[in-house]
Amino acid sequence: MSGEGTTEKQLLEERRRKLATLREQGPAYPNDFRRSALAGELHANFGERSNESLEAEPVSVDVAGRLLAKRVMGKASFAKIADRSGEIQLFLQRDALPEGVYQAFKAWDRGDIIAASGTLFRTRTGELTVGVNALRLLTKSLRPLPEKFHGLTDTEQRYRQRYVDLIVNAETRRVFRTRTAVVQQMRRFLDALDFMEVETPMMQPIPGGANARPFVTHHNALDMQLYLRIAPELYLKRLVVGGLERVYEINRNFRNEGLSTQHNPEFTMLELYQAYAGHADLMTLTETMIRTLARAVGPGLTLAWLGHDIDLGPDFARVALADALLAADPALDASRLREPGYLRGVCDAAGVAPKADWGAGKLQLELFERIVEPGLVQPTFITDYPLEVSPLARARDDDPFVTERFELFVAGREIANGFSELNDPEEQAARFRTQVQSKDAGDAEAMFYDDDYVRALEYGLPPTAGLGVGIDRLVMMLTGQDSIRDVLLFPHLRREAR
Repeated sequence: MSGEGTTEKQLLEERRRKLATLREQGPAYPNDFRRSALAGELHANFGERSNESLEAEPVSVDVAGRLLAKRVMGKASFAKIADRSGEIQLFLQRDALPEGVYQAFKAWDRGDIIAASGTLFRTRTGELTVGVNALRLLTKSLRPLPEKFHGLTDTEQRYRQRYVDLIVNAETRRVFRTRTAVVQQMRRFLDALDFMEVETPMMQPIPGGANARPFVTHHNALDMQLYLRIAPELYLKRLVVGGLERVYEINRNFRNEGLSTQHNPEFTMLELYQAYAGHADLMTLTETMIRTLARAVGPGLTLAWLGHDIDLGPDFARVALADALLAADPALDASRLREPGYLRGVCDAAGVAPKADWGAGKLQLELFERIVEPGLVQPTFITDYPLEVSPLARARDDDPFVTERFELFVAGREIANGFSELNDPEEQAARFRTQVQSKDAGDAEAMFYDDDYVRALEYGLPPTAGLGVGIDRLVMMLTGQDSIRDVLLFPHLRREAR
């Protein structure tokens, strides 16, 4: 029944009948086979050996994996199986197998998980192959895999059924292996600089560390409202107060906001804090770390992303936000960039609809996001963000309108955000109160007042700088992916219609 035109429902019914027959013969899903080698190891260790050498020194192996293809030729057949390391070919002969096994194999389906024992040899075409003397079906696959030449091409189906996507698409497996390698290398980089990896609460009584709308939950035993964290920042800085002078965390943040090719409600961040350092030090650290990662696990220092050729080799540009505005629109009056009335008119002309309570700093940022950000193709640090939009950053001593803050952009995407930390408890308390006023006025993303964090600052936070790096976007850049969903194993989607 498995010929062309057969429906998926018919194939499923056919495979269920095969499973029923297996159940009559004994355990249908055995778990007593242990393999001795992976496909990739065999190719690495014996790929250069001649057939004569393999015959002179026989190599016996036990392999297992998913059946990807089979070619039945009367009394002999070839099959291809895949494990986590790669693929290996099997050669089966009816007379070399126990009675009935070869006949059973001919009824097995692509997608089944099988085990084979045998001896390595090389075929006439030179392919390393296992000459099989024992064969077992370990797991019966009830659902057919996508057609092998076209794979799983429907984008939404790839996201919803990532398990199938991983089986049939080598590129998907490459992306997620790279993601794991990025995180591993990032840890090595920071550990070598004497940073200490820590864990802070994901459920918090007060969400802080960013301007974002939180997810809300309830703890029954404590009878209290909790929030999924939007950032670990305030907890990590408490640890610096406690004397852990270099700390980092790689973990999930949650923000109850929209979905897009750049945003997912839960995402992974690196956040770190270094005592006795400023924002310029962390720009240098960020630049060095990204180059290190690109060399170690990515494509190197030149890469293609979002239709652009990116060069990570030269020093990353460092441009003040106001200067970036003036470069993007030379008609702007530099002397009036801090006048709210003037900026409102500029925003209107640029298609930005300013709100009544926005000051000059917020107006500058909105204008920057509209006319500057998309054009930041090569790696660029934008510095000197207005204090109005940086409630946790230290103001510049020589110009309190702006802060010692930076964001890194590549191909028009924000990759990192960092600043010299505000460690004045009285100033922090005042800024929290301003944020509360904004929240009371209807800004759902404004910060709460965190009394315990202010208390921690009153014990004394040393001069400190902090950095946040979006792991998902960094992996997007290093693997050349356009959408965040392509670097998340299970991205959030609308509920599936059934």
